Amino acid sequence: MLSADNQQGRSKRSRLHPWYVSGFVDGEGSFHVAIYRDTRMTAQWKIIPEFHVSQRYSSRHVLDELVPFFRCGYVKANHATNPRDSTYVYVVRNRQDLLEKIISFFEEYPLRTEKSNDYRIFTKIVRSMDAGLHRSKTGAQKIIALAYSMNNRGHYRRRAMPKISF
Repeated sequence: MLSADNQQGRSKRSRLHPWYVSGFVDGEGSFHVAIYRDTRMTAQWKIIPEFHVSQRYSSRHVLDELVPFFRCGYVKANHATNPRDSTYVYVVRNRQDLLEKIISFFEEYPLRTEKSNDYRIFTKIVRSMDAGLHRSKTGAQKIIALAYSMNNRGHYRRRAMPKISF
């Protein structure tokens, strides 16, 4: 049986087993790419890949344990402005942490549900951004199209897929 204590240099304080984390994320996690109009950016769109895991307040302690487990990220109220929402979310946005800690973890402990398809697309997006492709009009449009193909083909997005123009 594998121990989380020695996996990828994780903190000995983490009591989570890697396969537990993989299954937990399969059920409660998401890979998301936020897209915002930002004229200060070269391609005029800000693309932010995010890894999330959410839980009700009563189970927040599990989210808190993900911080030392992955050695990155933070926990916050999911919708702080909505008093009826009692959920919290573990968030990782830092691209290097996504590459070196989150993506590498799921390469070793793969997801088993259809969420693995979103993970593969997410990985492609993060690696494309790491290569700087998001800085060009063509690259940004390709990354945005990939983002809109995730999570039920963008069904829950508030806006239609933007066209990048200069």
